[in-house]
Amino acid sequence: MQHTHSFVDRIEETLIAILLGLMTVITFANVIARFGFNSNILWALELTVFLFGWLVLLGASYAVKKHSHLGVDVIINMVPAPVARILGLISVGCCLLFSIFMLKGAYDYWAVFADLPPTSGRWFPTGFVEKFRSQSFYEVQDVPMVAIFRFLEDLINYGDEYEKLPKVVPYLVLPISMGLLLYRFLQASLQIWRGETDRLVASHEVEDEIEEVREQMGEHD
Repeated sequence: MQHTHSFVDRIEETLIAILLGLMTVITFANVIARFGFNSNILWALELTVFLFGWLVLLGASYAVKKHSHLGVDVIINMVPAPVARILGLISVGCCLLFSIFMLKGAYDYWAVFADLPPTSGRWFPTGFVEKFRSQSFYEVQDVPMVAIFRFLEDLINYGDEYEKLPKVVPYLVLPISMGLLLYRFLQASLQIWRGETDRLVASHEVEDEIEEVREQMGEHD
């Protein structure tokens, strides 16, 4: 159980590291091909764009985990601790509502590419629609089909072969990232509820650390 929790806690860090590595390798290989062999990797740009999209979307939940999102804490710093905690709960409640909307929209957009029914309901999911137009045959523009995804041809494309990578694969990041975002906001809400913090942002921790370093240097002097 501890290993599972540790993996979930570090999932963004692991994926972000992999994405950055892949982007670096692909870009470097394309530069070598272009200037060293007067050639070009046709699918390199599109794949890099997809990887960057994954990086940004996963980075949103990672920033919540690290309390790194931009925030204004002028009012929180002016009010007593109990009031600051209440304001923190209100703000995280708004963020939870926002992430639920985003998760629904992300799933609904991705579902049709996976030959799955989108949810019904305008704001909140109330079920699944009975009739929808499947877009599982949609492919990306340049990235070729990869052998490990051939099972999708029988699973969602009714046996028809893909020439390019189906859109269901790169767009999978939409529901995954929004699900992680909701999970991180739930964690943040529990931290505020338990009194471990009173805000979503890290406030002025950097300035505090700099001040501590200055004090330590002053003591040595």
